[in-house]
Amino acid sequence: MSGPWPTWETERALWARGLRWVAGLDEAGRGAWAGPVTAAAVVFAPATPPLPCLRDSKALSPRQREACAARIRAVAAAWAVGWAAPHEVDAVGVVEATRRAMQRALAGLGLTPEHLLLDHLRLPAVAVPQWARAKADAHWASVAAASILAKVARDAYMRAVSPAFPGFAFGRHKGYGTALHRAALLRFGPTPLHRRSFRPVAQQAAAEAALGVP
Repeated sequence: MSGPWPTWETERALWARGLRWVAGLDEAGRGAWAGPVTAAAVVFAPATPPLPCLRDSKALSPRQREACAARIRAVAAAWAVGWAAPHEVDAVGVVEATRRAMQRALAGLGLTPEHLLLDHLRLPAVAVPQWARAKADAHWASVAAASILAKVARDAYMRAVSPAFPGFAFGRHKGYGTALHRAALLRFGPTPLHRRSFRPVAQQAAAEAALGVP
């Protein structure tokens, strides 16, 4: 496992101030051409046992992520996953769709966090103190946990829906802009999973419309 190790220093500082429920949030799928934006929220109690597997989800192999996700779900005080569909990304933009997915994850926790730690984005509509920083999943343990849960949940979804769209291999590239995905998009055109506001998808949809393809 390469890359920096996230630490519990920030969470411990907040716990020391008497804040018991500190939620880490992160997303997966923000840059994909197809599929939902998926967010996770994770709350750990101050007495949580060590979790050596916690890393930025991109620094872990799929097998490592699955194993770590199972461990996170077992020891977290609360966790939840939220989703924003492709049509929401098209309607409100990917940033607002990401915020919606995060807010839905928070709503599913079953408790009220007293402080939020987020990767890059803040949530202006959530009246809870919050800190955000770039690459938070590489620095804050609870955000690293959220990044793993979000990635595992979204990957599982894309694998599950892949058979409904033969030729796209969504289970392999998970909707990201790989050469394989681009070739399928050119051959078959956009599916209901595609974000038509994203340039490569919009260009293909426009080309098909120009040719009179329904």
